[in-house]
This record gives sequence, structure tokens and C-alpha cells, in this order.
Amino acid sequence: QVQLVESGGGLVQAGGSLRLSCAASGRTFSTYAMGWFRQAPGKEREFVAAISWSAGSTLYADSVKGRLTITRDNAKNTVYLQMNSLKPEDTAVYYCAARPGLGISSSGYIYWGQGTQVTVSS
Repeated sequence: QVQLVESGGGLVQAGGSLRLSCAASGRTFSTYAMGWFRQAPGKEREFVAAISWSAGSTLYADSVKGRLTITRDNAKNTVYLQMNSLKPEDTAVYYCAARPGLGISSSGYIYWGQGTQVTVSS
């Protein structure tokens, strides 16, 4: 069992930066791939980024490549999403999630956090 708690969301102007954190409980955190998803009002949840258990591999949605960076610290049971050059279209609730292997499909993720709101003003 893994419990996930996101933090770091907030209101930022376009072009600004935020760093989201996702703290995990449970001894098995380091065995899971971790992902970030987001859901904007009236839209479906979409994949943002993912990182393998060893941090050796990462995946990104095309819309965030070069602007968002996913990292993890297994010693701290935490995964991060550094968000730079933010755009109004990045406004959404951001969720972290865990799955046994690296992937982009939300259906493969078995543990989910409650989400943190990110709002980017123009």
C-alpha cells in the first residue's frame, strides 16, 4: 500500500515557475514508477510525465517537453515536478500516481494522490 500527498500548487503568472512535490508513505515507494497527471475543468485527465523506479528513464507529454521536469528522491520517498515557463493552459489539478512499471496510461496506475491546484494567470 502506498499513500501519496501532493503539495506545492498555487497561483503563478505566465512565464513563472512552480515545483510540485509528492510525498509517499510505505516502504515500497522505490519499487514503483511514478507519474504526474493533470485535469483541467471540463477536460479529461491527461498524462504529463513519468519516471522509472530508478530514475533512469523518463517520459513526457509533448505539450510539456522542455518546460517540465520530473525527478525523484527515493531516500525521501518523494517525486517532484519542476514546472518552468508556465502557460495559462497549464492550469489544472495535478495528481501524482504510482504503478509497477513505467507507462503513460492512467489505467496502469494503482495509487493516486488527492491532487494540487495549479493556476497560471495570463
